Amino acid sequence: PVQILTFLDGVVKVAETELKPRVGFLYPVVTHNVSVFINATRERDSGQYICTVNVVDDATPMGRNVGVINLTVLVPPAAPACQLHGNPTVGANVTLSCSSKKGKPSPTYQWERTDPTQQVFFPPSQDLARGTLRLTNLSLEMSGLYVCTAENRAGFEKCSIVLEV
Repeated sequence: PVQILTFLDGVVKVAETELKPRVGFLYPVVTHNVSVFINATRERDSGQYICTVNVVDDATPMGRNVGVINLTVLVPPAAPACQLHGNPTVGANVTLSCSSKKGKPSPTYQWERTDPTQQVFFPPSQDLARGTLRLTNLSLEMSGLYVCTAENRAGFEKCSIVLEV
């Protein structure tokens, strides 16, 4: 553990860490609210934070003066990459893939065909976790614009690919 923030004898001290310019007490400590803020959060700020309050002449039993919180900084998906695997000829099978290099939690992927007519896909042809869409026994009518959406609780991004059978 690294001590980040201290209030001692009326003085606030911030340790020399990458958090230094972004962390502080939300309220003056004398209000008895020791809430802390972290500005401009980054994924690497995720982790366990422990608040320990020690008051001179306090008879509180050990362990009751400690607060623990686990912080998970969510990261929206990066723009995904769409790819076509296979030879898109009549009667053949192809797989469309979609993957995003970033995202916390890991994004889920949803494929849909938008043009010339909208079509939504479901498992087993679509794998929501891997971002793949398997199209079998291709026909000319399956040509069109396919859009993949990578999504998690922090946001979403899209990519698209034109399938010409």
